[in-house]
Amino acid sequence: MTTKTSITPAEKDAHRKVRPLDLDLRSMDAVGNIFRVANNFRVQAERSLLQKHNLSFTGFTVMWVLWVWGTKESYQLAQDAALSKSNLTGVLKTLYRHGFVERSAHPRDRRRLIISATPTGLALMEELFPQFNRLEKAATKDLTGQEKASLIRNLRVMLNTLEKQTG
Repeated sequence: MTTKTSITPAEKDAHRKVRPLDLDLRSMDAVGNIFRVANNFRVQAERSLLQKHNLSFTGFTVMWVLWVWGTKESYQLAQDAALSKSNLTGVLKTLYRHGFVERSAHPRDRRRLIISATPTGLALMEELFPQFNRLEKAATKDLTGQEKASLIRNLRVMLNTLEKQTG
């Protein structure tokens, strides 16, 4: 099977529109394709797997953080899941309603919340993550091992660059 790697019609349209602005089109294409891949993967994961378990992609991300790193204070959970505190509040209400998380007051400051995955939430992640990884594997199946390693490295370079810029 031949994999398409040439410029997409959407990229061509964008290039025509912005060419007079004298921009770095390769940078625009790189970041644009990262967004397109991430959004496409997110939609596919929600439709084919996560919705059946009453999870949005964001809810899955929050559960992933709790599954991997354990109980978190809400502000830290929001930071680790790359969410605003207000977005986290809505996600937690849904996860709580489905019995995936529990909330408790901080022992020294009752205004602060401690968030934990419930045994049900942990069991869900144990069941769900191998299925999620099959989606990840399917998304990268046309890349060789060396291409995956190069992609991982390049994305880590970009992340490091962004983290340095945002402090």
